[in-house]
Amino acid sequence: MRIFRIARISWTIGFSGAGSWRNLLAGLLLLTLPALLTGCGLQKDVDVELPAEPAQLVVECYLENGKAPELTVSETVPYLSAPAPTVLTDVTVTLTGPTGRVETLLFRPGRNLVTRKFYTHRGLRPLRIQPGDTWQLSVKDTKGRVVTGAATMPATVPLDAVEWRFNDRPADERRALVTVKFQDPPGVGDYYRFQIHRDSISGAREVDYNPDDRLLDGQLITLGTSYEFEPDDTLFVTLYHLDRPYARFLQSVDDAQSANGNPFGQPAAVQSTVQGGIGVFTILNYQRRQIIVR
Repeated sequence: MRIFRIARISWTIGFSGAGSWRNLLAGLLLLTLPALLTGCGLQKDVDVELPAEPAQLVVECYLENGKAPELTVSETVPYLSAPAPTVLTDVTVTLTGPTGRVETLLFRPGRNLVTRKFYTHRGLRPLRIQPGDTWQLSVKDTKGRVVTGAATMPATVPLDAVEWRFNDRPADERRALVTVKFQDPPGVGDYYRFQIHRDSISGAREVDYNPDDRLLDGQLITLGTSYEFEPDDTLFVTLYHLDRPYARFLQSVDDAQSANGNPFGQPAAVQSTVQGGIGVFTILNYQRRQIIVR
């Protein structure tokens, strides 16, 4: 009854005298204030119990011809737990080559000075790998967890040309773009990764994207950049030829990173190239050129 009386008084005041509209707004405020105060108690906190999943092994291993193999193994943790690294010391890692020879990777934690990646296990000698060779990976721990994987080295795709061209801007705004050309092998299903590093391949990637040959199968492909490099820049231009599982893994990682923290993004799962756990095992085959932009 009190609310209706206030509304009636406000309406009467609203049409009496010079301050009619001001009085009308004041009356409307008094009318809606109780409802606003009542609505403040509508919030309710809900605790969601996340399912407890057993920890899985996480593996990351990239093989290269002429280099000793390195592998990183850890395990998954709950999504809301503290991001603390887990070092597993009870893991046995073996690689089996195309001839059946077994290479054991020892627990020797360290950091690769070129890639700046940390590893937990390392081989004793460089591997000899040719395009078409398939290697098998086995990772086991004392809890009975087993991760396996297989990878085949893709064919070599040579770089036919690496070129650059400057714009026509004044000297202080002079910048160059870089292009590469290569012949795509016939047959749809070739995947690539194009990267450019400035000064050192240990630094951040200036350019990094993953094209494929769906529209340019068997043709001469040209990849390029925008006008972003300065005179006398030292650049490392790299073209990777990827197998399909590794290409899908890279795309899924990009999708997962884009969806993380985005309330409107579609959740995305990482598509591993290994079985029994999470992670990637692949053999890299790439061509690299060092240029000085002048």
